[in-house]
Amino acid sequence: MIYIKILFTGFSPFGLEKINPSWEAVKILPDNIKDIEIIKIMIPTVFEKSINNVDKAIQKYDPDVVISVGQAGGRFGINPERIAININDASICDNDGNQPIDTPVFKDGPTAYFTTLPIKSIVKDILKNNIFSSVSNTSGTFVCNHIMYGVLHLIATKYTHKTIRAGFIHVPFIPEQAISKVNQPYLELEKITEALRIAAISCYENKVDIKLIGGSVD
Repeated sequence: MIYIKILFTGFSPFGLEKINPSWEAVKILPDNIKDIEIIKIMIPTVFEKSINNVDKAIQKYDPDVVISVGQAGGRFGINPERIAININDASICDNDGNQPIDTPVFKDGPTAYFTTLPIKSIVKDILKNNIFSSVSNTSGTFVCNHIMYGVLHLIATKYTHKTIRAGFIHVPFIPEQAISKVNQPYLELEKITEALRIAAISCYENKVDIKLIGGSVD
């Protein structure tokens, strides 16, 4: 029997990349993990369209948890994000050529939303499996932050009939990407997928997060 549904989203490739490790990892997740049904969709790396796609998926699948996943080239491990801010400030164009600068994700939205995922439990469980992970306190100002903020705003304003937990996880390059770059960290695709599998189980097992140091001095 399936007890909860988790919607995972991964992005399409963007910039000069031919692949995006977020979707590559999400799409090979199993369809079921313990008592969890896993739903997987690819969303465009495009402002507004990405939120609209997830909105439609929430309407269609009625998930209990939404975990958006995105690429963060230059990072070493798996980074659950703590906070999303109400700003779009794109240093590059998205895949439709949009480059918003200093615009809100939602004009009527609050300054920020905190994740409702048990991010410190997720980090602890991933580390126990010998995959590097740490809490991140910035999801940037590109489409990753846009989708994290957007999904949390939809849940807070539109999907109030049930409790849906949501948040974002950044993942590093995979070897196929890093091979053409100088001194760029990477993580094998299988380890990224395993980390996401562990994150799903952590969300299932932890309705309330644990108290664990996850801050930073920088």
